[in-house]
Amino acid sequence: MEHITILGSGGFGLSLALSAYRSGHAVKVWSKFPEELEAIRRDGEHKQKLPGVPIPSEITLTADLESAISGADLVIFGIPSSFLRATAKIAAPYLHAPMVIVNTGKGLEAGTHYTMSQILQEELPHLPIVTITGPSHAEEVARNVPTTVVAASKDLQAAEYVQKTMSSETLRLYRNSDIIGCEVGGALKNIIALSAGICDGLGCGDNTKAALMTRGMHEITKLGVAMGGQRETFAGLSGIGDLIVTCCSMHSRNRRAGILIGQGKNLSQALEEVHMVVEGVRTAAAAHALAEKYEVEMPICRE
Repeated sequence: MEHITILGSGGFGLSLALSAYRSGHAVKVWSKFPEELEAIRRDGEHKQKLPGVPIPSEITLTADLESAISGADLVIFGIPSSFLRATAKIAAPYLHAPMVIVNTGKGLEAGTHYTMSQILQEELPHLPIVTITGPSHAEEVARNVPTTVVAASKDLQAAEYVQKTMSSETLRLYRNSDIIGCEVGGALKNIIALSAGICDGLGCGDNTKAALMTRGMHEITKLGVAMGGQRETFAGLSGIGDLIVTCCSMHSRNRRAGILIGQGKNLSQALEEVHMVVEGVRTAAAAHALAEKYEVEMPICRE
């Protein structure tokens, strides 16, 4: 049994908490919003993020960060990309070896254009960083729908530890040393999914959407390779796998927002209706800046 702490009580963080709990691990979930935790305790579920999925009382819910991290073997950041650095800063005093740090966010930081692992490496330079990424809607992971993801890290020993600890009968993890390639795929697919949703909202057909996804994957691969990723990474789970699930599912916030825009709503109206962070919107400007920096032609991302 390992002691696992999830920082963030969003859908994906809670889905990993449930998966780890079912595998026999001791699990704590931290949130900076005590009222959100109290609602989960009261209702026995997260009604907005994971309606109908029971959260067992044995999973510890706490707004005390030091208490949440104390005694942990594995600390998972289930934090939206725009809040990751701030959360890492306040958590840093409590994080120490031999803890292993996991990122689940998919995005690029505004200004620096860093991936999520690069942010964590800068804030927590003394600890191994692993990113879990791939086609994994929280709604399905939480309900034990068979899912495969990637544990990516330069530290293959840390990746293997995360793989063994987080794997279950319905959640399978593969290892990959190309963490940059995996994270670029995870971040940029949100932009293409937003575009795919616009396609659907406009009433375009399957031919159009297939062309968009294929050319979108071409853009993602070109930029990822220019940034140091391996071409074969983009043909795997963290590349084409994540692109397919995000462009084709109504679980995808990016696709849902795109549909609303395609139907004629402006960006603000679409984001308000989706009610959640839409990472593709936040990532588009950073991706465009990186395309210019590496002199990569990316017409879909540019538009």
